Amino acid sequence: MTEKIGIVLLNLGGPEKSADVEPFLYNLFSDRQIIRLGPKFMQKPLAWFIAHRRAPKSARSYALIGGGSPLKRITGEQGRALADSLADYGNFQVDMAMRYWQPSAGETLAKLAAQGIKRLVALTLYPHYSKATTGSSLDDLRRVMAASFADMELLEIASWPDQPEYVNSLARTITEGMAAMDNEAQLVYSAHSLPVNFIKEGDPYLDELAKTIKGIEELTGLKGKLCFQSRSGPVEWLAPSTPDMLRSLAADGCKKVLMVPISFVSDHVETLYEIDIQYGELAGGLGLELRRTESLNVMPEFIAGLKNLVVAACQQKGWIEDQYPLEGV
Repeated sequence: MTEKIGIVLLNLGGPEKSADVEPFLYNLFSDRQIIRLGPKFMQKPLAWFIAHRRAPKSARSYALIGGGSPLKRITGEQGRALADSLADYGNFQVDMAMRYWQPSAGETLAKLAAQGIKRLVALTLYPHYSKATTGSSLDDLRRVMAASFADMELLEIASWPDQPEYVNSLARTITEGMAAMDNEAQLVYSAHSLPVNFIKEGDPYLDELAKTIKGIEELTGLKGKLCFQSRSGPVEWLAPSTPDMLRSLAADGCKKVLMVPISFVSDHVETLYEIDIQYGELAGGLGLELRRTESLNVMPEFIAGLKNLVVAACQQKGWIEDQYPLEGV
Protein backbone atom coordinates (compact mmCIF):
# COMPACT_ATOMS: atom_id res chain seq x y z
CA MET A 1 0.00 0.00 0.00
CA THR A 2 1.23 3.49 -0.80
CA GLU A 3 2.20 5.79 2.07
CA LYS A 4 -0.77 7.52 3.65
CA ILE A 5 -0.97 11.27 2.98
CA GLY A 6 -2.76 13.61 5.34
CA ILE A 7 -4.86 16.46 3.97
CA VAL A 8 -5.72 19.33 6.29
CA LEU A 9 -8.49 21.66 5.15
CA LEU A 10 -7.75 25.14 6.49
CA ASN A 11 -10.64 27.36 7.51
CA LEU A 12 -11.56 30.11 9.95
CA GLY A 13 -13.88 28.21 12.25
CA GLY A 14 -16.90 29.56 14.07
CA PRO A 15 -18.84 29.24 17.32
CA GLU A 16 -21.09 26.21 17.34
CA LYS A 17 -23.33 27.40 20.18
CA SER A 18 -24.02 30.62 22.07
CA ALA A 19 -21.45 29.92 24.80
CA ASP A 20 -18.73 29.63 22.14
CA VAL A 21 -19.17 33.14 20.77
CA GLU A 22 -17.04 35.08 23.27
CA PRO A 23 -14.07 32.66 23.32
CA PHE A 24 -14.18 32.48 19.51
CA LEU A 25 -14.04 36.28 19.26
CA TYR A 26 -11.22 36.34 21.81
CA ASN A 27 -9.20 33.91 19.68
CA LEU A 28 -9.84 36.05 16.60
CA PHE A 29 -8.88 39.37 18.17
CA SER A 30 -5.81 37.83 19.82
CA ASP A 31 -4.22 37.22 16.41
CA ARG A 32 -1.78 40.12 16.21
CA GLN A 33 -0.82 39.14 12.68
CA ILE A 34 -4.11 40.48 11.37
CA ILE A 35 -5.33 42.86 14.11
CA ARG A 36 -2.89 45.01 16.07
CA LEU A 37 -4.48 46.20 19.30
CA GLY A 38 -2.08 48.69 20.85
CA PRO A 39 1.36 47.58 22.08
CA LYS A 40 2.03 43.86 22.03
CA PHE A 41 1.56 43.36 25.78
CA MET A 42 -1.96 44.80 25.50
CA GLN A 43 -3.13 42.51 22.66
CA LYS A 44 -4.75 39.82 24.78
CA PRO A 45 -6.33 42.11 27.41
CA LEU A 46 -7.81 44.27 24.66
CA ALA A 47 -8.91 41.16 22.75
CA TRP A 48 -10.79 39.99 25.86
CA PHE A 49 -12.40 43.41 26.32
CA ILE A 50 -13.56 43.63 22.69
CA ALA A 51 -14.78 40.02 22.63
CA HIS A 52 -16.72 40.55 25.85
CA ARG A 53 -18.43 43.67 24.48
CA ARG A 54 -19.22 42.20 21.06
CA ALA A 55 -20.33 38.74 22.13
CA PRO A 56 -23.99 39.55 22.90
CA LYS A 57 -24.56 41.20 19.51
CA SER A 58 -22.74 38.40 17.66
CA ALA A 59 -24.68 35.76 19.59
CA ARG A 60 -27.93 37.34 18.41
CA SER A 61 -26.72 37.05 14.81
CA TYR A 62 -25.87 33.37 15.26
CA ALA A 63 -29.22 32.77 16.96
CA LEU A 64 -30.93 33.83 13.74
CA ILE A 65 -29.10 31.13 11.73
CA GLY A 66 -29.73 28.23 14.09
CA GLY A 67 -27.68 29.15 17.15
CA GLY A 68 -24.17 28.67 15.77
CA SER A 69 -21.95 28.47 12.74
CA PRO A 70 -22.42 25.51 10.38
CA LEU A 71 -18.84 25.89 9.14
CA LYS A 72 -17.34 22.92 11.00
CA ARG A 73 -20.17 20.65 9.88
CA ILE A 74 -19.90 21.76 6.25
CA THR A 75 -16.10 21.53 6.25
CA GLY A 76 -16.46 17.97 7.56
CA GLU A 77 -18.87 17.17 4.74
CA GLN A 78 -16.44 18.67 2.23
CA GLY A 79 -13.64 16.60 3.70
CA ARG A 80 -15.59 13.36 3.44
CA ALA A 81 -16.60 14.14 -0.13
CA LEU A 82 -12.99 14.96 -1.00
CA ALA A 83 -11.75 11.72 0.58
CA ASP A 84 -14.26 9.73 -1.46
CA SER A 85 -13.17 11.46 -4.67
CA LEU A 86 -9.50 10.70 -3.91
CA ALA A 87 -9.99 7.00 -3.19
CA ASP A 88 -8.68 5.89 -6.58
CA TYR A 89 -5.65 8.19 -6.54
CA GLY A 90 -3.80 7.19 -3.40
CA ASN A 91 -4.05 6.60 0.33
CA PHE A 92 -5.41 9.83 1.84
CA GLN A 93 -6.70 10.87 5.24
CA VAL A 94 -8.67 14.15 5.18
CA ASP A 95 -9.12 16.32 8.25
CA MET A 96 -9.49 20.02 9.09
CA ALA A 97 -7.81 22.74 11.16
CA MET A 98 -9.75 25.82 12.23
CA ARG A 99 -7.73 28.94 12.86
CA TYR A 100 -9.86 30.37 15.68
CA TRP A 101 -11.85 27.36 16.89
CA GLN A 102 -11.69 23.60 17.19
CA PRO A 103 -10.14 21.48 15.94
CA SER A 104 -6.93 23.49 16.15
CA ALA A 105 -3.86 22.77 14.03
CA GLY A 106 -2.22 21.13 17.03
CA GLU A 107 -5.16 18.81 17.67
CA THR A 108 -5.38 17.76 14.03
CA LEU A 109 -1.65 17.21 13.58
CA ALA A 110 -1.52 15.08 16.72
CA LYS A 111 -4.36 12.93 15.38
CA LEU A 112 -2.66 12.49 12.01
CA ALA A 113 0.75 11.80 13.59
CA ALA A 114 -0.84 9.05 15.71
CA GLN A 115 -1.74 7.33 12.43
CA GLY A 116 1.90 7.43 11.36
CA ILE A 117 1.35 10.12 8.72
CA LYS A 118 4.54 11.92 7.67
CA ARG A 119 3.33 13.70 4.54
CA LEU A 120 0.85 16.52 4.87
CA VAL A 121 -1.07 18.61 2.34
CA ALA A 122 -2.41 21.90 3.68
CA LEU A 123 -5.33 22.86 1.43
CA THR A 124 -6.84 26.25 2.10
CA LEU A 125 -10.58 26.70 1.67
CA TYR A 126 -10.03 30.38 0.91
CA PRO A 127 -9.72 30.57 -2.90
CA HIS A 128 -8.01 33.97 -2.75
CA TYR A 129 -4.85 34.36 -0.69
CA SER A 130 -4.58 36.96 2.03
CA LYS A 131 -2.25 37.10 4.98
CA ALA A 132 -5.36 37.62 7.11
CA THR A 133 -6.83 34.24 6.16
CA THR A 134 -4.66 31.60 4.50
CA GLY A 135 -1.46 33.36 5.56
CA SER A 136 -2.42 33.29 9.24
CA SER A 137 -3.60 29.67 9.04
CA LEU A 138 -0.41 28.50 7.34
CA ASP A 139 1.81 30.39 9.77
CA ASP A 140 -0.02 28.77 12.67
CA LEU A 141 0.30 25.32 11.08
CA ARG A 142 4.03 25.83 10.46
CA ARG A 143 4.59 26.96 14.06
CA VAL A 144 2.90 23.85 15.42
CA MET A 145 4.82 21.58 13.05
CA ALA A 146 8.17 23.16 13.92
CA ALA A 147 7.49 22.80 17.65
CA SER A 148 6.02 19.30 17.81
CA PHE A 149 5.91 17.58 14.41
CA ALA A 150 9.19 18.49 12.74
CA ASP A 151 9.42 15.09 11.05
CA MET A 152 6.35 15.85 8.91
CA GLU A 153 6.79 17.10 5.35
CA LEU A 154 4.41 19.88 4.35
CA LEU A 155 2.95 20.64 0.92
CA GLU A 156 0.96 23.87 0.75
CA ILE A 157 -1.90 24.72 -1.62
CA ALA A 158 -2.27 28.38 -0.70
CA SER A 159 -4.72 29.74 -3.30
CA TRP A 160 -6.63 28.68 -6.39
CA PRO A 161 -8.56 31.67 -7.81
CA ASP A 162 -8.74 30.32 -11.36
CA GLN A 163 -9.13 26.60 -10.63
CA PRO A 164 -11.40 25.48 -13.51
CA GLU A 165 -14.01 23.49 -11.59
CA TYR A 166 -14.27 26.20 -8.94
CA VAL A 167 -14.85 28.89 -11.58
CA ASN A 168 -17.25 26.64 -13.49
CA SER A 169 -19.25 26.00 -10.31
CA LEU A 170 -19.58 29.71 -9.61
CA ALA A 171 -20.56 30.41 -13.22
CA ARG A 172 -23.27 27.76 -13.04
CA THR A 173 -24.75 29.17 -9.84
CA ILE A 174 -24.80 32.62 -11.46
CA THR A 175 -26.50 31.35 -14.60
CA GLU A 176 -29.12 29.58 -12.49
CA GLY A 177 -29.59 32.60 -10.25
CA MET A 178 -30.01 34.96 -13.19
CA ALA A 179 -32.56 32.65 -14.80
CA ALA A 180 -34.59 32.69 -11.57
CA MET A 181 -34.66 36.50 -11.84
CA ASP A 182 -35.64 36.52 -15.53
CA ASN A 183 -32.07 37.55 -16.45
CA GLU A 184 -32.89 41.10 -15.38
CA ALA A 185 -30.75 41.41 -12.24
CA GLN A 186 -27.56 43.36 -11.63
CA LEU A 187 -24.78 40.91 -10.80
CA VAL A 188 -22.87 41.89 -7.64
CA TYR A 189 -19.82 40.12 -6.22
CA SER A 190 -19.52 40.51 -2.45
CA ALA A 191 -16.10 39.62 -1.05
CA HIS A 192 -14.84 39.70 2.51
CA SER A 193 -13.24 43.08 3.10
CA LEU A 194 -9.63 43.79 4.08
CA PRO A 195 -7.90 46.84 5.50
CA VAL A 196 -6.50 48.91 2.62
CA ASN A 197 -3.03 48.85 4.15
CA PHE A 198 -2.88 45.07 3.59
CA ILE A 199 -3.15 45.66 -0.15
CA LYS A 200 -0.62 48.49 -0.03
CA GLU A 201 1.80 46.09 1.67
CA GLY A 202 1.50 43.64 -1.24
CA ASP A 203 -1.35 41.32 -0.30
CA PRO A 204 -2.50 39.66 -3.57
CA TYR A 205 -6.16 39.36 -2.52
CA LEU A 206 -7.59 41.88 -5.00
CA ASP A 207 -5.54 40.50 -7.89
CA GLU A 208 -6.76 36.99 -7.17
CA LEU A 209 -10.39 38.12 -6.92
CA ALA A 210 -9.93 39.69 -10.36
CA LYS A 211 -8.72 36.35 -11.76
CA THR A 212 -11.84 34.57 -10.55
CA ILE A 213 -14.17 37.25 -11.87
CA LYS A 214 -12.41 37.28 -15.24
CA GLY A 215 -12.89 33.50 -15.51
CA ILE A 216 -16.56 33.80 -14.65
CA GLU A 217 -17.10 36.58 -17.18
CA GLU A 218 -15.52 34.46 -19.92
CA LEU A 219 -18.02 31.67 -19.19
CA THR A 220 -21.18 33.72 -18.61
CA GLY A 221 -20.65 36.84 -20.69
CA LEU A 222 -21.98 38.83 -17.72
CA LYS A 223 -20.34 41.84 -16.10
CA GLY A 224 -20.65 42.32 -12.36
CA LYS A 225 -19.79 44.89 -9.73
CA LEU A 226 -17.40 44.11 -6.86
CA CYS A 227 -18.01 45.22 -3.28
CA PHE A 228 -16.84 44.19 0.19
CA GLN A 229 -18.59 42.99 3.34
CA SER A 230 -17.76 42.14 6.95
CA ARG A 231 -15.60 45.10 7.87
CA SER A 232 -15.14 46.36 11.40
CA GLY A 233 -12.78 48.64 13.26
CA PRO A 234 -11.43 52.19 12.78
CA VAL A 235 -9.17 51.61 9.77
CA GLU A 236 -9.62 52.25 6.05
CA TRP A 237 -11.29 49.24 4.43
CA LEU A 238 -11.67 48.20 0.82
CA ALA A 239 -14.52 50.02 -0.89
CA PRO A 240 -17.29 50.15 -1.80
CA SER A 241 -18.92 48.31 1.06
CA THR A 242 -21.76 45.98 0.17
CA PRO A 243 -24.38 48.19 1.89
CA ASP A 244 -23.06 51.23 -0.01
CA MET A 245 -23.25 49.26 -3.26
CA LEU A 246 -26.90 48.39 -2.62
CA ARG A 247 -27.73 52.02 -1.85
CA SER A 248 -25.97 53.18 -5.00
CA LEU A 249 -27.77 50.65 -7.20
CA ALA A 250 -31.14 51.62 -5.73
CA ALA A 251 -30.39 55.30 -6.34
CA ASP A 252 -29.62 54.44 -9.99
CA GLY A 253 -33.03 52.78 -10.41
CA CYS A 254 -31.92 49.15 -10.17
CA LYS A 255 -34.70 46.79 -9.07
CA LYS A 256 -33.07 43.34 -8.87
CA VAL A 257 -29.69 42.24 -7.54
CA LEU A 258 -28.08 38.79 -7.71
CA MET A 259 -25.32 38.65 -5.10
CA VAL A 260 -22.40 36.23 -5.32
CA PRO A 261 -20.42 35.58 -2.09
CA ILE A 262 -17.25 35.42 -4.18
CA SER A 263 -14.69 34.77 -1.45
CA PHE A 264 -16.73 32.19 0.49
CA VAL A 265 -17.11 28.54 -0.53
CA SER A 266 -19.25 27.45 2.44
CA ASP A 267 -22.38 28.73 4.11
CA HIS A 268 -21.67 30.49 7.39
CA VAL A 269 -22.58 33.70 9.21
CA GLU A 270 -21.44 35.96 6.36
CA THR A 271 -23.83 34.32 3.92
CA LEU A 272 -26.69 33.12 6.10
CA TYR A 273 -26.96 36.20 8.30
CA GLU A 274 -25.05 39.07 6.74
CA ILE A 275 -26.25 38.63 3.15
CA ASP A 276 -29.51 36.73 3.53
CA ILE A 277 -30.87 38.62 6.53
CA GLN A 278 -29.02 41.90 7.08
CA TYR A 279 -28.52 42.90 3.45
CA GLY A 280 -31.85 41.35 2.52
CA GLU A 281 -33.61 43.72 4.91
CA LEU A 282 -31.56 46.67 3.65
CA ALA A 283 -32.37 45.83 0.04
CA GLY A 284 -36.07 45.46 0.80
CA GLY A 285 -36.12 48.89 2.38
CA LEU A 286 -34.48 50.30 -0.73
CA GLY A 287 -37.03 48.70 -3.06
CA LEU A 288 -34.56 46.07 -4.31
CA GLU A 289 -35.18 42.38 -4.83
CA LEU A 290 -32.03 40.69 -3.55
CA ARG A 291 -31.15 37.05 -4.15
CA ARG A 292 -27.93 35.20 -3.39
CA THR A 293 -26.32 32.50 -5.47
CA GLU A 294 -26.18 29.07 -3.90
CA SER A 295 -23.07 28.39 -1.84
CA LEU A 296 -20.71 25.76 -3.25
CA ASN A 297 -20.54 23.64 -0.07
CA VAL A 298 -20.36 20.03 -1.39
CA MET A 299 -21.33 20.56 -5.02
CA PRO A 300 -19.75 17.67 -6.97
CA GLU A 301 -17.95 19.89 -9.49
CA PHE A 302 -16.46 22.01 -6.70
CA ILE A 303 -15.27 18.92 -4.82
CA ALA A 304 -13.77 17.65 -8.09
CA GLY A 305 -11.81 20.89 -8.27
CA LEU A 306 -10.41 20.36 -4.77
CA LYS A 307 -9.51 16.79 -5.73
CA ASN A 308 -7.66 18.01 -8.83
CA LEU A 309 -5.70 20.52 -6.76
CA VAL A 310 -4.57 17.78 -4.38
CA VAL A 311 -3.77 15.23 -7.07
CA ALA A 312 -1.78 17.69 -9.21
CA ALA A 313 0.23 18.93 -6.22
CA CYS A 314 0.98 15.41 -4.96
CA GLN A 315 1.94 14.18 -8.43
CA GLN A 316 4.29 17.13 -8.88
CA LYS A 317 5.84 16.36 -5.49
CA GLY A 318 6.22 12.69 -6.42
CA TRP A 319 4.02 11.52 -3.56
CA ILE A 320 1.60 9.66 -5.83
CA GLU A 321 2.03 8.09 -9.24
CA ASP A 322 1.34 10.14 -12.33
CA GLN A 323 -0.83 7.41 -13.85
CA TYR A 324 -4.24 8.98 -13.36
CA PRO A 325 -5.29 11.96 -15.48
CA LEU A 326 -7.04 14.87 -13.84
CA GLU A 327 -10.72 15.05 -14.60
CA GLY A 328 -13.83 16.95 -13.67
CA VAL A 329 -17.01 15.55 -12.20
